[in-house]
Amino acid sequence: MTMIKWVLLASLTAALAVPFPRTSSAGEFVDVLDTDAMPSALASHGMLTGITQAGSRLFAVGQRGHILYSDDNGQGWQQAYVPVSSHLVAVHFPTAQQGWAVGHDGVVLHSSDAGQTWTRQLDGRQVGPNLLAYYQEQLADQPDNPDLQARVADAQRMIEEGADKPFLDVWFESERVGYIVGAFNLILRTDDGGIHWTPWLDRTDNPTALNLYAIRPIGDDLFIAGEQGLVLKLDRARGRFVSTPTPYNGSFFGITGKPGIVLVFGLRGNVYRSTDSGGSWIKVDLGLPLSVTASSVTADGRIVLVTQAGHVLVSSDDGASFHLQPNTALAPVAAAHVASGGSLVLAGTRGLRLIPLE
Repeated sequence: MTMIKWVLLASLTAALAVPFPRTSSAGEFVDVLDTDAMPSALASHGMLTGITQAGSRLFAVGQRGHILYSDDNGQGWQQAYVPVSSHLVAVHFPTAQQGWAVGHDGVVLHSSDAGQTWTRQLDGRQVGPNLLAYYQEQLADQPDNPDLQARVADAQRMIEEGADKPFLDVWFESERVGYIVGAFNLILRTDDGGIHWTPWLDRTDNPTALNLYAIRPIGDDLFIAGEQGLVLKLDRARGRFVSTPTPYNGSFFGITGKPGIVLVFGLRGNVYRSTDSGGSWIKVDLGLPLSVTASSVTADGRIVLVTQAGHVLVSSDDGASFHLQPNTALAPVAAAHVASGGSLVLAGTRGLRLIPLE
């Protein structure tokens, strides 16, 4: 199994990610980075791994470059034009019109028309050269810096390995400033809406290059969650993501909460809660040993967690405790979002489904 597939499997916690052939009908190699996503009437029933909302429109992304949007709170979905067929993992819109989606093969897509059409801003063929040029320039000023020497060597190795560089999450604070994160501490920042991307691999307290699975703001703070209990918080004054140690050494797949309340969640039902901006963490007992893969927050402030199997848990006390919502049909879940109408939209290996939230 390649690392790319394994990273996606980890983010879905063992939900199957089935690859598709990269050959044409004549048997010639066809690069998914140069192949438009194929329109499909069944796209909403395929594997989808990311959900977000911008204005009144919902968006979902997933396998083979599929991006779908809904204008009726998830009742019906339309497929957008996408210029690649790489698996997509996450999507975010800082405004109703401007959005970004990321995924395998180092893909970064941008939409300026409320998600109806998308253009490619970055792919894995450019990521390695981007990193190499950036760290070579820094090394020229600090030729004896061992960290920069290692960064240059890593970038050269990345170029040799090819385009398979998965991004696993994306978040923009405005139409111009945003971050993308991925495998092996891969993190880039843009200050011009994705025209240029600056590597931030040297600006994280992640010396062993653990995978970065999620990036999310909670209140005024910006957090990253990853492997081996890794939680990072942006120190804006230093321009660096600093470690906020947790008591858990397994993978965290996501972050949720609201101002004053931060929750990180991951493998085997492990959920930890902080009320001091990540200064300390207390374990939340869910009563389920299943990995938590998705979350959302309702308009009235309830926090929702969803397990890999599809169990829906709801907290009415700011994440201190959760109760299991009964009578929920189970199916593998990778992402969740509470729509404007109040229903919970779930995405996973069996596509999109809408359930009432009690």
